[in-house]
Amino acid sequence: MLFDRAKALTLSDFDYELPDELIAQNPTPKRDGSKLLLLDAQSGEVQHSKFSSLVNALNPGDLLILNNTKVFPSRLFARKDKTDTEIELFLLRELGNNLWETLVKPARKVRVGNKLVIGDKITCDVVDNTVSGGRVVRFDNNEGDFYSILDEVGQWPLPPYIDREANAADRDRYQTVYAKYRGAVAAPTAGLHFTDALLNKIKAKGIEIQYVTLHVGLGTFRPVNVEDITKHQMDAEYFNVPEETVSAIKKAKSEGRRVIGVGTTVVRALESAVMYPRELEPGDGWTNKFIYPPYIFRVVDGIVTNFHQPKSTLLMLVSAFSSKEKILKAYKIAVENKYRFFSYGDAMFIS
Repeated sequence: MLFDRAKALTLSDFDYELPDELIAQNPTPKRDGSKLLLLDAQSGEVQHSKFSSLVNALNPGDLLILNNTKVFPSRLFARKDKTDTEIELFLLRELGNNLWETLVKPARKVRVGNKLVIGDKITCDVVDNTVSGGRVVRFDNNEGDFYSILDEVGQWPLPPYIDREANAADRDRYQTVYAKYRGAVAAPTAGLHFTDALLNKIKAKGIEIQYVTLHVGLGTFRPVNVEDITKHQMDAEYFNVPEETVSAIKKAKSEGRRVIGVGTTVVRALESAVMYPRELEPGDGWTNKFIYPPYIFRVVDGIVTNFHQPKSTLLMLVSAFSSKEKILKAYKIAVENKYRFFSYGDAMFIS
């Protein structure tokens, strides 16, 4: 991999111009109908393709790692008990014993001791504040399975740059076809392009597929507010790297085959599972790993990823696969060629 070594990189180094009209507000009619930009990490050479042709950019023997987390409807609208005050409640992560860390709006109207009523089947008590300005709530549910009720009353958690309300179609399209383990409040968007048919074509070419789990949190959209990027703190997210995946990766590495991560979440999960001195181990836990140039990847050799926001931690991670200059040049080419950006946008393959 190539790195920026001349000077310490700052937040401003990861800025770029993006016309608003290129921020995708809806998915393509077909999952694999999006564009695919192919970037050679060393030379910076760019080629244009379609995501449905990703199989042609992969080699027989490659090992493709996917994130099988599952998004759930985590956006709720409540009212304060005995009042008409409307509160927006965003579930971030389950803490256990019916406790959840949440974001609330307007926060100034939600205090410890308040009871919030969601629909006619579920209520919660505000039991604590969080250091980030959120609230910890305890749900009191005696009317059925909690997640079944969320499916009824919850709304789909679209990113803030999608300027519309979620609709019924988003429940299908803002979820990968291989989603399995519920826990994400944002989709691993690089995986949204895959169809069952494309995955079957990939397997038929002799490309192996394995899975990890990383439950994407709202921190994936949290802005970096410090110019010195080394001072930024990532939100912790739960991940699991199973034994089967670790065995497949070690075998691929020993045979000189490439390991390709689908999405920044896969990369962070795998790199978080590397134990001292450089050994990948199965396991689960919480990671706040922040990857930015220069970085030596221990596991992955390439990445399939979407186009990310200016000054974002995701753009910094992607830049570590090549150089900041080559990545931003590729982004400029993508803008000139009217690629669609962010969660419902187009993709790139860096190898």
